[in-house]
Amino acid sequence: MLSEAARRFAALPTAVKFLLILTAAMLPIGVALVWAAGQGIRDANNVLRVQAEEQARLATQGVEALIARNALALRIAANGRIGNSETACSNVQQSLTVTPAVAQRFELEDENGQRLCEVGTVPETQPLPLVAPGAIALRILPGEDALAFRVGVAGGMATGTLSKADLRQAALDAAPNVDGLILRDGNRDMPIVPPAFGSGDGKFSMTRWPVGNGQLEMNVGTRIPEITTGDRLILLLPFLMWLVAALLAWVLVNRLFIRPLRQLQRSVVRYEPGDPEFTLPRTMGPATEIQELRDAFARAVARVEDSEQSMAGALEGQRRLVREVHHRVKNNLQVVASLINIHGRSAETSHARDAYASISRRVGALAIVHRNHFAEMEENRGIALRPLLSELAAELRATAPESARHMRIELDLEGANTTQDVAVSAAFLVTEIVEFAMLRTPEDPVEISLRRTSELTARLTLNSKVLNPDEEGDREKVQFERIIAGLAKQLRSTLERKLGRYSVELPVFPPR
Repeated sequence: MLSEAARRFAALPTAVKFLLILTAAMLPIGVALVWAAGQGIRDANNVLRVQAEEQARLATQGVEALIARNALALRIAANGRIGNSETACSNVQQSLTVTPAVAQRFELEDENGQRLCEVGTVPETQPLPLVAPGAIALRILPGEDALAFRVGVAGGMATGTLSKADLRQAALDAAPNVDGLILRDGNRDMPIVPPAFGSGDGKFSMTRWPVGNGQLEMNVGTRIPEITTGDRLILLLPFLMWLVAALLAWVLVNRLFIRPLRQLQRSVVRYEPGDPEFTLPRTMGPATEIQELRDAFARAVARVEDSEQSMAGALEGQRRLVREVHHRVKNNLQVVASLINIHGRSAETSHARDAYASISRRVGALAIVHRNHFAEMEENRGIALRPLLSELAAELRATAPESARHMRIELDLEGANTTQDVAVSAAFLVTEIVEFAMLRTPEDPVEISLRRTSELTARLTLNSKVLNPDEEGDREKVQFERIIAGLAKQLRSTLERKLGRYSVELPVFPPR
C-alpha cells in the first residue's frame, strides 16, 4: 500500500507535489488555529450569555426589591392603626413620609376588604384577594399600567400601587442593559420595557424569573451577541492564510521553475543533431539556476555538434575507404575473369575450355555481387536482390556455352534487400543451378522467382526440368547436389527439393 502510494506520488507533476507537501505541512496548523479561534469565540459567547442572564437576574431583583420595600414599609406603617378610621390614613402617610423610596399612594381596608380610607388615587383593587396578617398578594391592575400589592396587618389590610414608571426605574437602575421587561400575572401582561425584537445585533433571548414567591413572573429580554461576519472572517483567517500561501507558493514555483523547465524541455526534445535552426529560449525567468541549466545545455549541444561533425567526417572517410576497397575488389575480380576467359580461349581441349568458362562464371557472379554492394552503400540498405539477379542472369546468358546460347532465363522477382553474405551465397546458388541446366538441358528454360514470405524472409525458387532430387546420376550430379546443399547451409536454410523446382528461404531486411 505504501509503495503504491509512493509510486503514485512520484508520478505527479512537481507543482502538484509541492502543493500537497505544503498542504500537509500547513493545513494542520490552520485547522488548529481555526479551532482555537472558534473555541475563543464560543467562550466569549458563553461569557456574554452569562452576563445577559446576570443582567436579567439583577433587573428582576431590582423590581422585587422595590415591591418588597414598599410592602414592608406599608405593613409597618399600617400595623395596629386600622382601628381609628379617621386618623389611620394620615398616621400611615406620616410614617411613610420618613421612609425613602416608598410610594405614597395606598388605601386601608377592613378584614372584609371594605375601603376605610385612601391616600392619593388608588385604582380599583377588587382583583386582589383577601390576605391574613403577615401575608402579601400581588396583582397587575388591568388597564391601569400599575402593580397592586396588598399586605395583611392587625385589624385589616393595606393596599398600595406601583406605577410602570416606578418598576422601569427600579429595573434599569439595577440592570441598565436589558432590552425588554414584561411583568406577567397569569393571563395579564404589563410591558415595563417594550422588547426590541427587530433592532440591534445578536440573538434576542427571553428568560423567565419568578417574582413575589411565584405570584408574578418577570420576562426579561436580553440581546446576546452572535458570531458576526467579521468574527467569521477572523475565524477563517488561518485557513485563508493557508490557502493564499499554498496558491502563492504554487504560482511562484510554477512560474519560476516549472514553466521555464518545460520550455527548456520542449526545446531539447525538438533538438536534432545538425539542425541549424535549433535555439534555446532566451528568457528563462528570474531563477539563475534555470539560466545556468540552459547555458549548460547549450554547451552540451555545442559539444554534440562538434562530435557529430567529427564523426560525420570520420564516417565519410571510412565510407570512401570501403567504397574504394569494393571498387578495387570488383576491378580485380573482373581482371581475373578476363584472364580466365583469355586462357580459356587458348585452351587446346573442350574440357579445359568448359572448366575455364565455369570458373569465369563464378568469378563473374562474385564481381556482380560486389558491384551491387558498391551501388547500395550510399543508402546502407544492403544489396537489392532484384537488380542483382537480373544482372546475374544477363551475365550467365552472355557467358553461356555455344550449345546454350539460346537458352531462356525467365525472371519473376519482387523487391527485397539483404546482406552481402546472403547475396554471395544466393548468386552462387543461382549460378550453379543455371550452369547445370545449360550443360544438361540447354533447350529448356530456367525460371527464377523471388517472393517475400514475411517481413524478414523471402523465398528464392528456380524451376528447370534438369532438377530432379531422386535421380541417381553420375559423379557430376552428386557433386552438384553437394554444392547446392553447402550453399543452402551457408544461407542457414533448408533446401526444398521437388521435381523440377528447388527453393530456399533468404533472410531479408524489412520493407520500407
